[in-house]
Amino acid sequence: MDYLNRITIDPEICHGKPIIRGMRWPVEVILDMLSSEMSVEEILHDHPELEKEDILASLRYAQLMVSGTMARQAA
Repeated sequence: MDYLNRITIDPEICHGKPIIRGMRWPVEVILDMLSSEMSVEEILHDHPELEKEDILASLRYAQLMVSGTMARQAA
């Protein structure tokens, strides 16, 4: 599944940072929760507006950014 369609960028929301489905959920916040050792289940329990696919999309987006793939696609 292509999770990247869940990641949007809107200059009017969160200063144009990548966000989840147009909501005010920056990808970086999802990654921060994961890096603080919250489990996917804990995140979903605490934030029911999020879906598992949103978390997977955040991880995929981060992987593509680190690999440089997103920069090449934008060029």
